[in-house]
Formats: sequence, C-alpha cells, structure tokens
Amino acid sequence: MEKAFLVRIEGRVTGVGFRYSALAHAAGLPELRGYVRNVAYGRVESWVQGPEDQVENMVNWLRHGPSCAVVTDMTISPVTLRADLPHFTIE
Repeated sequence: MEKAFLVRIEGRVTGVGFRYSALAHAAGLPELRGYVRNVAYGRVESWVQGPEDQVENMVNWLRHGPSCAVVTDMTISPVTLRADLPHFTIE
C-alpha cells in the first residue's frame, strides 16, 4: 500500500549536506518518490511517497539525517498521493 507524508525538519539541517544525503539514501529505496528542499528559517521539507516500508525507512532516516546534522524537531503530516512525482529529487 502506498503512503505519502510531508515532513518538516528543524535544527542544524542546512549547510550540512542534508539534502544530498537524503537523495543518496532515497537512491537505495527504488520505488520512493518525492523531494527534499530547504525552506524558510533554516528548515528542510521533504515529500515522501511510495510503498509503506520504503516511506517508513526514509522517514526514520530523516529523524537524524547525515552525521553532521542535528534534528531538534520534526513534523510528519499525512498527505494525498500525487501522480506527478516520478522519482525522489532535490528541489
């Protein structure tokens, strides 16, 4: 079953390779679709969509990010599946 979440991540998550590390992690989850991007106030946002196990894997990775990131807060919101996401990208 497919699931989709919008994940907002706060902490030391910009300038530490968070987006590129997220893209590399997503590459190991071949059916995962969505994006990761920097947003206002030094936060990162990620749309994570795909099979339940791959979505859970990615959301769990986002809880800590790369080794030099420090995630202090994370909001996970269920969202409606999108048909316009062919793969996982950096926006």
